[in-house]
Amino acid sequence: MAKYFPEMLSEHQKFIKKQHVFFVATAPLDAEGHVNLSPKGYDTLRILSSTEIAYLDLTGSGNETSGHISENARITFMFCAFEGPPLILRLYGSGKVILPDTEEWNQMIGHFEMMPGARQIILAKIHKVQTSCGYSIPFMTYSGERETLIRSNTKKDEAELENYLRDKNSSTIDGILTPLGKKLSNDSKTT
Repeated sequence: MAKYFPEMLSEHQKFIKKQHVFFVATAPLDAEGHVNLSPKGYDTLRILSSTEIAYLDLTGSGNETSGHISENARITFMFCAFEGPPLILRLYGSGKVILPDTEEWNQMIGHFEMMPGARQIILAKIHKVQTSCGYSIPFMTYSGERETLIRSNTKKDEAELENYLRDKNSSTIDGILTPLGKKLSNDSKTT
């Protein structure tokens, strides 16, 4: 049976910190738009308070989360117990994109270990926490992180990374311009 809380309790925070993967869901306002669900790994998530969470977002094949939350701020995080007692934990909140080379980035980046391809920080204010049983989630054993994304981002020089971001991360699959896309567009106009 699902239970609801107005903030993350200490047991919720302990559970979150033990997880090796989490999922982020967002959607555009347009009913014809695509709902996005992204898995996230590495040690990129930070609990800032009982109602605030952030993660260091790395360059990848798309940038749906950023575009959606810049349009409507809605974001849901999900954590599943793949080891130990069954549990699913969801965090419902309002998200915000923080880009590099901004005052907010400078204030927030100290919470994270910098990683190759870091493109933005996603910050969320949590207004509801839900726990549910997770009885159908299988047991899975963590054996380590994949290094493919880190290797790929490390191989790109600054210009190659910027071109990749411009090509793959400037807008969502539904054409919503992301904050990163706006920044890259403005940067190219000034050069």
